[in-house]
Amino acid sequence: MMNYDFFTAQMRFIVQKTERQSDEVALMMDALEDVIAQLEAGDGASFRIEAQALRPTARALAGVAGFMQQHILPEATAAGNTSGEEQIRWTIDSCMSMMANLMTQAELDKDEKGLDVVLPPFP
Repeated sequence: MMNYDFFTAQMRFIVQKTERQSDEVALMMDALEDVIAQLEAGDGASFRIEAQALRPTARALAGVAGFMQQHILPEATAAGNTSGEEQIRWTIDSCMSMMANLMTQAELDKDEKGLDVVLPPFP
């Protein structure tokens, strides 16, 4: 089984750096903290998002992807950190994929059913 500690560390970094300047941002950061807690307490590769948290979690994951792409990836690339760059690119792609799945679930089931999420394999 793949160790996804880098992913939880990346999300924790973003949660710690993000100011909870509105209720919406606070809700998204709480959603990320819930994902982190589930990954750390469970098998490390899956988590459950309840129906009421699908949309905030999806927005939070999109935010993680955006932050990583805009701020962290360029630094890793410039430093020639190929393993870090690979992890960052995985996080960006995986967060966007998970975001799409969560939003699809929310739309199809009218926010009435949660979703079990399994992290994609690391290349």
